[in-house]
Amino acid sequence: MLAEVRRRLMVCIVRFHEKPKLRDPVLIEGLPGIGLVANIVALHLIRQLGARLFGEVYCSSFQNVAIPTEEGSLKFPMSQLYYHKGTVGERDLIILYGNTQALTTRGQYELCSRILDVAQEMGCRYVITLGGYRPGREVKEPKLYYAASDIEVAEEVRSLGAEALRGQIFGVAGLLIGLGKLLGMRGFCLLAETPGTRPDVDAAREVLKGISRVLGLRVSLDGVEEAVKALDVAKPFKWMFQPERRTGRERGTEPEWFI
Repeated sequence: MLAEVRRRLMVCIVRFHEKPKLRDPVLIEGLPGIGLVANIVALHLIRQLGARLFGEVYCSSFQNVAIPTEEGSLKFPMSQLYYHKGTVGERDLIILYGNTQALTTRGQYELCSRILDVAQEMGCRYVITLGGYRPGREVKEPKLYYAASDIEVAEEVRSLGAEALRGQIFGVAGLLIGLGKLLGMRGFCLLAETPGTRPDVDAAREVLKGISRVLGLRVSLDGVEEAVKALDVAKPFKWMFQPERRTGRERGTEPEWFI
């Protein structure tokens, strides 16, 4: 009976495969957005670090669709949680990866709140969100931009050569930092310039360099292209990236829902 009630009223639930014990882990967000930068970085980290899947997130504000694969199975909108126990000098990590974000504003708040609850229960006090930034001009060498929870964190990220972002951040990249701050968590959003018209390997590399320095990660930049080929999001859910239309903040561009 209880399971039936939960199923009928489901907003955002997490199904755990295990509950790892981590030491002061950092939450890294890697859901789809402009240029799929965060998605590429998250999958590359998962592969390079051998991160283990420990939870699956189901949200009633995800797309109401299932996509048949070439093998005949079904692919669903999902988010997954992975963990990595750092070696000497590294931080323990919780990596959020998936093929979609929530469709609605309310759904975004519900998804981010649930993710932060899980992370905080595991001892997380620091959040890093990632993404692409469309500058409205040709991108030759991607520059990094940041937005931080507080001045002290901002100074640390600025040391990477990143510039303070001027504008708005929609979706999980902004909400996780803002809601996390209300819970006493610190962190920053790191964005790389991208045209946003394709999965951007160059932008993903710049973001990887930045977070590797901050977290002391020994991660190779080789093989990032392979992560693009393996993205769960690239084909089936690509056409649904902008479910809500908003007023654009750049002249001559479509509204930006994800960043």
